[in-house]
Amino acid sequence: MAKAKLSDEVKTYIVQALACFDSPSVVAAAVKKEFGVDVSHDPNKKAASGLAPKWKALFGETRKTFLEDTATIAISHRAVRLRALQRMAEKAEIQSNMVLAASLLKQAAEEVGNAYTNRRELTGKDGKDLPVPVSPVPIFQLPDNDRS
Repeated sequence: MAKAKLSDEVKTYIVQALACFDSPSVVAAAVKKEFGVDVSHDPNKKAASGLAPKWKALFGETRKTFLEDTATIAISHRAVRLRALQRMAEKAEIQSNMVLAASLLKQAAEEVGNAYTNRRELTGKDGKDLPVPVSPVPIFQLPDNDRS
């Protein structure tokens, strides 16, 4: 059976999805849903050796942009995560799943309190600097019988 020729729109979709680390099976399912076309292709495999330079360039460009720009990924933003947690907590309460609701509330509180970041602000009372701990320096003492 002859392979159907894919449109540039479908090819672009496939190359960009694979460049964004979507698995080939996920890409194939998405192409089937979006375009109604059955595909099985992975530019990382040997079959990709015959790809036109424009597709290889698109893959490289998309991969570079994807790795450098997390701002376009919705879940990378705190507000998006909090809204999702809000929806989940409300649904858990409606279903009387208080253990899950409490867990989601705790997660939201940790999210707001920067528990999921590397950034920590350590300050003393009223935002002032923390006092520097001073530990006593031990003085070298000789045993009583060695003092002569």
